[in-house]
Amino acid sequence: MRYLAFSLILMLCTACMADGPYVELKNKRFTVELAETQEKQALGLMFRDSMPDDHGMLFLFPGESRRSFWMKNTKIPLDIFYFDEDLRLVSVSENTPPCRSRRCPSYPSTGPAKYVLELNAGKAAELAVKPGDEMEVFLNQ
Repeated sequence: MRYLAFSLILMLCTACMADGPYVELKNKRFTVELAETQEKQALGLMFRDSMPDDHGMLFLFPGESRRSFWMKNTKIPLDIFYFDEDLRLVSVSENTPPCRSRRCPSYPSTGPAKYVLELNAGKAAELAVKPGDEMEVFLNQ
């Protein structure tokens, strides 16, 4: 009986610890790593061999500006979502391919963005996103 109680408590604590920052887009939840410093933003998702289907990276910038991302040293294809200060979708770079060469193309937003969300390639099509769609951000749990 003690073992069962201990197991239940352990599972509950693990679930609590696993709750970190997340976003919701088109009623789908994605656990996100935050890229809020220049160092984290420069590294992004480089050198990773995979990413869980319901995970991503959220880049937080101090203000709105046209943003441009590249895929240097990124091993997995991504969808790059650009959001304005009101968390409304500005544009998406879909199925953005990895780049392992010295000169990599950039993928700019079509308008000013304050937040950028990177998810596995194919998510934009799967969710059928369109400009103006809203993202919800949950940073503190």
